[in-house]
Amino acid sequence: MAHSIARATLGLTHPAQIDPLKISFAAKESDLAEWKGDILAVGVLEKDMAKDESSKFVNSILKKLDAQLGGLLAEASSEEDFTGKVGQSTILRLPGLGSKRVGLVGLGKGLPASYRSLGEAVASAAKASQANNVAIALASVEGLSAESKHSTASAIAAGMMTGTFEDTRFRSESKKPSIKSVDILGLGSGPELEKKLKYTEEVCTGVIFGKELVNAPANVLTPGVLAEEAKKIASLYSDVISAKILDVEQCKELKMGSYLGVAAAASENPAHFIHLCYKPPNGTVKSKLALVGKGLTFDSGGYNIKTGPGCSIELMKFDMGGSAAVLGAAKAIGQIKPAGVEVHFIVAACENMISGTGMRPGDILTASNGKTIEVNNTDAEGRLTLADALVYACNQGVDKIIDLATLTGACVVALGPSIAGIFTPSDDLAKEVVEASEIAGEKLWRLPMEESYWESMKSGVADMVNTGGRQGGSITAALFLKQFVDEKVEWLHIDMAGPVWSDKKKAATGFGVSTLVEWVVKNSSS
Repeated sequence: MAHSIARATLGLTHPAQIDPLKISFAAKESDLAEWKGDILAVGVLEKDMAKDESSKFVNSILKKLDAQLGGLLAEASSEEDFTGKVGQSTILRLPGLGSKRVGLVGLGKGLPASYRSLGEAVASAAKASQANNVAIALASVEGLSAESKHSTASAIAAGMMTGTFEDTRFRSESKKPSIKSVDILGLGSGPELEKKLKYTEEVCTGVIFGKELVNAPANVLTPGVLAEEAKKIASLYSDVISAKILDVEQCKELKMGSYLGVAAAASENPAHFIHLCYKPPNGTVKSKLALVGKGLTFDSGGYNIKTGPGCSIELMKFDMGGSAAVLGAAKAIGQIKPAGVEVHFIVAACENMISGTGMRPGDILTASNGKTIEVNNTDAEGRLTLADALVYACNQGVDKIIDLATLTGACVVALGPSIAGIFTPSDDLAKEVVEASEIAGEKLWRLPMEESYWESMKSGVADMVNTGGRQGGSITAALFLKQFVDEKVEWLHIDMAGPVWSDKKKAATGFGVSTLVEWVVKNSSS
């Protein structure tokens, strides 16, 4: 989709203008053997690789394709020990046939996530060979319901779109993606599936936008620029989204002392409180939701500066990953336009820096709900900004809130780099969000809100301290946030410190956007 960040503030770095990525997706019931184009990729389960005593495929689709290729497919799979496991692939270059390349991509046992991986693997192969036209099919479709076929096609398309995207805005030279069209064969056709693929494309534009926001460095994406990007979303989808951006003075009027305490050190790049509101086109609202994202465009740790191995200070541009998920979801929702649901997208954007005006360890802050916080660690700042954002969200009269934050290293230690932790007092809301994440292909794991741990968060001079130490750090952080949520509002916290970033790809993942959109749509009446 590509977009351009509004302006650079330091280092003369200006992101390049990149044309939006446009891939034409089509669902067809064509015969694989008759398809013509650059790459024909077939997703295979481990069981599809069974061969008879003549070393020929038993699977009818692979058998027919292999016959057309003179047995090359069976031969290559044996030579390369291709068994259909997830992550395996084999691609043959075939001059003189309808398809220039034919490939097999492993799906393992056929878990939902493997179909998204299939799309990503084909996108990677298409990039490597500068392919324009690609077709993707499955060796086994028997027994799949129409709904399963549609979900599978959607997952393949999502993997293809996000896999094709490469953020080249900050490179002096870059190649444009060559891929123009993708045919999904054998998983159905017609208006229902076309609608599903369009929805997938709209969600993916939000995911890619979220990736771009997180990838952008802190000298380019300041709190002010993040607010500009939010206003652009409202302007693009002005029929359903409105924007309100509060400056420091307006935040003072709302008594947001917890948020402003963090922001105080960064007067060069002042705080901007972002509030987008989606209202459905027909005006009827049955459910009011809020999505709140942590928006630290850079986190130095403050006076408790991040030091030592593993502190990852150089990656702290990703500390606004929660806000990227929220704004990515806003972009997608603006296109999808779900009925019957009002959504508030809220971000308390600022930096956590070091200066003479900065928050000190031992300072006491007063949040907008009147609660007082003794700051015993300036590097536990995200929860301080979220405190006032959650109070503000509750004041919008919403029924349910999800907040997302790269909040604690403790959660990464507990769940590793691929799984986000979720915390909520509501079993119903936990079930809703986990179901949405399963459809979205994102991994969440519910952790306990152990109330007895709150003892470690008590202060001798204020209502609470802002961190309870190393043990159970992600739990005490969630218990802290709970102090700022109205008891009548259902609330769930997602700690996404692990999955926000891929060390392997050295880039943002876009985590959270798909789950949020799925959850909002499930709460709509459409």
